[in-house]
Amino acid sequence: MSATLSIVHTESSLGWGGQEIRILSEAQGFLRRGHDVKLVCPPEARIFQEAPKWGVPAVPLPIAKKRIIGLKYLVHWLADNRPHVVSTHSSTDTWLSALALLVLGRPFPLVRTRHISAPVPRNFLSRWLYTRATTRIVTAGEALKRELIERNGIPPQRLDSVPTGIDAGRFRPGDRDAARRLLDLPLEKKLVGIVATLRSWKGHRYLIDAVAALPAEVGLVIVGDGPMREALQSLIIKKNIQGRAWLAGNQADVVPWLQALDVFALPSYANEGVPQALVQAMLTGLPCVTTAVGSIAEVAIPERTALVVPARDAERLRASIEKILADEALKGRLGEAARKHCAANYSYEIMLDRMETIYRQVSGRR
Repeated sequence: MSATLSIVHTESSLGWGGQEIRILSEAQGFLRRGHDVKLVCPPEARIFQEAPKWGVPAVPLPIAKKRIIGLKYLVHWLADNRPHVVSTHSSTDTWLSALALLVLGRPFPLVRTRHISAPVPRNFLSRWLYTRATTRIVTAGEALKRELIERNGIPPQRLDSVPTGIDAGRFRPGDRDAARRLLDLPLEKKLVGIVATLRSWKGHRYLIDAVAALPAEVGLVIVGDGPMREALQSLIIKKNIQGRAWLAGNQADVVPWLQALDVFALPSYANEGVPQALVQAMLTGLPCVTTAVGSIAEVAIPERTALVVPARDAERLRASIEKILADEALKGRLGEAARKHCAANYSYEIMLDRMETIYRQVSGRR
């Protein structure tokens, strides 16, 4: 029988999105495999509220900011609990964890996961963090890994690319009309949708511009919430499409929302690994239009698994959506190829296997 692992995830972010969902998804999977997993996060963080729903034990510590008080709490907590691995996810909690382990004499390894494509600063402190303070770095895609090697000079042997895995049994094609009846969406319209936190770099405003330029029988479904909500609502009114746009907010289960769509669009222009929502949409058999930002290109193969457009280009986005809506054969071909590609390469169990191997290697618990 394999040795049980004790893993502590840290997350300083107060927001909610794919990164936080990946943490809880991974933690839940490891708990089901019999490992001991805990999450350390600020009590005011959204992930602290959500963790019980996933069955993940969460410990509230003041680590939202890089402050001495947070460092002290973390030092004492780690000294008392002594996990086999500390797994960090955002800049602030990574720095606090690295310093806490330094104070404690580095009694156990630190694994740092990079979820987004924002560049890492090229300075002495960041190099210490990524080459001395961490034992292993995990990226959510090959492009992120490549950038750390080429731009920051991180030794390749310290890096692993482990995209977020999605359950293909849960995310699968369904009855479009039944999903629309369930969600009270119109049966007669062509619906283009996006599932993403309402942040600027997800490109919602370009999608609104694109749909506004399409015929009136094309509607827009936006699932998610975030800081851009009011601005997007105002833009929808300005473009006079409020009668064919639905802002659904956060949804605990996005499967029926995906199954209700005709086309999925993700016009991100920054800060992407391999987006979970894009993989989910592809597993649902949806034809997708997206960009090549971050590691999106690893899942969105132009003209094969998706149509790929330049970032911040509403006109090209509109043209690609229109192309799919007008061509049932293309729609079916893209959706089928995307589902096969994602089922083969973005399995939830494969993600857990790969992360377990990494945690065992760095901890020595084979």
